[in-house]
Amino acid sequence: MGKLIDGDDGLPAEEVGVWAKEKHDYLCRYIDISRSTRAKYLGPGKGGATYIDLFCGPGRCKVRDSGEWIDGGVVAAWKKSQEGNAPFSQVFIGDLDAQRRQAAATRLRNLGAPVIEVDGAAVDAVKAVIAQINVYGLHFAFLDPFDLAALDFGIIEALSTLKRIDMLVHVSQMDLQRNLISNATSDDSAFDVFAPGWRQSVSIAQGQQGLRQEVFQYWRDKVASRQVWPSTEMRLITGSKNQPLYWLLLAAKHELAHNFWATASNIEGQGKLF
Repeated sequence: MGKLIDGDDGLPAEEVGVWAKEKHDYLCRYIDISRSTRAKYLGPGKGGATYIDLFCGPGRCKVRDSGEWIDGGVVAAWKKSQEGNAPFSQVFIGDLDAQRRQAAATRLRNLGAPVIEVDGAAVDAVKAVIAQINVYGLHFAFLDPFDLAALDFGIIEALSTLKRIDMLVHVSQMDLQRNLISNATSDDSAFDVFAPGWRQSVSIAQGQQGLRQEVFQYWRDKVASRQVWPSTEMRLITGSKNQPLYWLLLAAKHELAHNFWATASNIEGQGKLF
């Protein structure tokens, strides 16, 4: 989590790499493609269609290399839902940094979004969200943490209790690769938060590539055990020097959501792990 800067609209913002634009493009494409399904849940007595972002950031970003100003994920997502004439009925946002969350909330309210702020770490905030939403609605969560340790499995476990939930998940490839040895050998590492129980199923007495693959597959299987199926289609987001940064994948209960993601991600040779 970097230092906040002054935004071009007078509110706090943050600097990001150019790859954030690609990530937000996939997010917005999914929201656009799923608009007709979302529209079915909008209106009185239909349950509503919520957007959940527990790592929302300030909602405005400056691309580090170019100086370009872009919307943060939650603001871009709200705008895209409006453009498709199927705006989310509630937008729940959380961030451990209150200043970031409040900046995002102000930007969203200025755009007419029905935003609801939730305090605290994501694993706690998600419980407050679930307590406030309509169980008969359609729910979409964008899980975009700063690192692997922030993607506490308790977040996915809590969201999986919802009847209709789609999750677009950012899984840090950098932490799985660069920090592999420390995460595999340290007590209470990021792996234990991300994929609790992995030590009983994955041997560390193997090559690094095999270890990475097995930890990730263990996590995928653990997600699937909650009847929220991770997509086989994944999009690898890379940095300015083509270094792998993170995977984007969808976890959802309904096959239609996976069809939407396959179209939105437009996968061409991106399914290979590591």
